[in-house]
Amino acid sequence: MPTVSQENFLNVTLLEPREKHPAIFRYFDGLPDGETLTIYNDHDPKPLYYQLLGERGNVFTWEYLEQGPQWWTVNITRRMPAANEETLGQIAARDLRKAEVFRKYGLDFCCGGRKTVKEACAEKGLDVVKIEQELQHTDKYPAGGALAYDEWPLDFLADYIVNTHHKYVRKTLPELTRLAAKVAGVHGNSHPELQGINTLVTEINEELSAHLIKEERVLFPYIKGLVQAEAKGEALLVAPFNSVQQPISLMEMEHELAGKHLETIRTISRNYAVPEDACASYSLLFRLLEEFEADLHIHIHLENNILFPKALQLEKNNSKSATNSCRL
Repeated sequence: MPTVSQENFLNVTLLEPREKHPAIFRYFDGLPDGETLTIYNDHDPKPLYYQLLGERGNVFTWEYLEQGPQWWTVNITRRMPAANEETLGQIAARDLRKAEVFRKYGLDFCCGGRKTVKEACAEKGLDVVKIEQELQHTDKYPAGGALAYDEWPLDFLADYIVNTHHKYVRKTLPELTRLAAKVAGVHGNSHPELQGINTLVTEINEELSAHLIKEERVLFPYIKGLVQAEAKGEALLVAPFNSVQQPISLMEMEHELAGKHLETIRTISRNYAVPEDACASYSLLFRLLEEFEADLHIHIHLENNILFPKALQLEKNNSKSATNSCRL
């Protein structure tokens, strides 16, 4: 166990499983602004991160002090009120033109979209003033064909994601998988990084294929049902989960995994740099990977930063309306 202050320290391994998250929430809710709760656990508490974010909002920072393989120690710090700035995801949701600035500097606005510009820049050692200026500069240009995703009804947005981004994933991944295996087989000896890329593409294919099915069969129908219930003034739908937060947290974790795989591919490929001895298939593989990554960033952004937060709010509103109706 690393050396940490015993004040606001919680050894989660000593608690019964059903008491762990409630206890952490109680400790966190009692923190003054700027104070830190340190938790110690025998597995990665990442699901807690998503639950805390979903139920308390962007009011904390999350810092790993120790990340396995046996023990995990995390600092959870309540933000100072002045630090509640717009996040990368909120900025991109409001104006997708600014996402191009984030992409230019490698700032993750989809999976990592809950960080502020200052936090994201600090992590990467970037000049926040320079990036803020570039973000402001985008306002001088017309929005052009940018779609107002943030203004769409949630059922329409869910259908758009399926018909545009899910369709693209299903169309592209088989070709990417075939190409990755082919190029690794031909050039793997002289470019060993291709073996790692082939493995990662195979994992992305398997993980996203299952992921899309879960969204289309479980999560998205429930969100569309929430929209219909609100429109008709009906009670909250009966779901196989306590709250939409549960499937959302799972989907966000899977988004993060896919994002990390693609980030690793970008790193080991040196930003998709095509070597001099590359054949046409090699060049095509890297071009498709870069296009796939760009599409997945928008895909995940629409879900993590627009669809999911609004679905949580809609469910909350529906629950309050149902409770008020019962009291009348």
